[in-house]
Amino acid sequence: MKIAITGTGFMGTVHAEALKRLHLDLVGIQGSTPEKSRQAAQTLGLTHAYSSFDELLADPEVAAVHITTPNRHHFPMAMAALERGKHVLCEKPLAMTADETAQLVDAAKQAGVAAGVNYNVRFYPLCQEAKARVQDGAMGAIHSVHGCYVQDWLLHETDYNWRVLAEEGGNLRAMADIGTHWLDIVQNLTGLRVTEILADLKTVHPVRQRPTGEVETFSGPLQSETRTHPVAITTEDLGTLLLRFHNGAKGTVFVSQASAGRKNFLQFEIAGSLGSMAWNSETPNALRLGHRDRPNETLVKDPALMAPAAAAAAAYPGGHAEGFPDTFKMCFRAFYDYIAAGDFTAPAPFPTFADGHREMVLCEAILKSHAAEAWVTIED
Repeated sequence: MKIAITGTGFMGTVHAEALKRLHLDLVGIQGSTPEKSRQAAQTLGLTHAYSSFDELLADPEVAAVHITTPNRHHFPMAMAALERGKHVLCEKPLAMTADETAQLVDAAKQAGVAAGVNYNVRFYPLCQEAKARVQDGAMGAIHSVHGCYVQDWLLHETDYNWRVLAEEGGNLRAMADIGTHWLDIVQNLTGLRVTEILADLKTVHPVRQRPTGEVETFSGPLQSETRTHPVAITTEDLGTLLLRFHNGAKGTVFVSQASAGRKNFLQFEIAGSLGSMAWNSETPNALRLGHRDRPNETLVKDPALMAPAAAAAAAYPGGHAEGFPDTFKMCFRAFYDYIAAGDFTAPAPFPTFADGHREMVLCEAILKSHAAEAWVTIED
């Protein structure tokens, strides 16, 4: 199977490195211009630099496409790839609206191909361990989930990236960009489904300074000599959600891209009748286990001490740390192992287009709740 990537930015590079680590046959890449395609192909050591997405899709050898472009391109690109019978692994969010994601779910079923969304946080080994402990009843009945996902790369008004523009990324930004990761991981590992949302959002900088040319994600502050012009911003920098789950459990999450000192901090704590668990992405190789009647514990990642499903998500033995790049590798391994097995009626071991659709339904409920300052029920 030969694979190609569309998108040459931060995520495109991450996808390429993970695919190479799995020794998968990544043959080419396509950027927003032919020159960007050539530069990326040369840097990554790939044989094909596609001048356009149409050229990529027309390559009969390419069986799978990874989409790492700005959000507004996800729907048309994914749909075009499905229509060509290609397997698709798309960055999140899957599309800009729930109507679009619903169309993609149907199209993937009609095409009979594998269709995944890169919610890579699921694939931290200790997130898989947390899921196994919920499933075996170690936490008892789950009654609350809380946490956050906070960053600081958009703290200043001079911090800029295409993601801040509604026309490029959608009307919801921080919640759609990183909040959906939190919503996906807590629902996936607890088995609980969000049924109601109350949202309160804030735009810290209604005006930002946009430089000439584009700026890479997480590229740092602009140089003092960089020429800029003001641009109005309608997307949110931060926000808080109150959540109700289908079993009656309650939840809260704070999401921000303007919290100084937090580079990429996702944290959750799950509390049940028999215990609690807490994990965060800045110390991903430790899972805190909370107890009422005996000392608390910290489980440090060690496949020999973990549930089989969690051990399978760990590539290295105890004492050898695993982190962000490894989650992509494990997500992609699950995706391509599933394709190799050939039974697309089997439950998918990776986040699917249906999961991506569910997240977009939640995003639209968040916007609706914030506008109305009221609880919104999530329709199935």
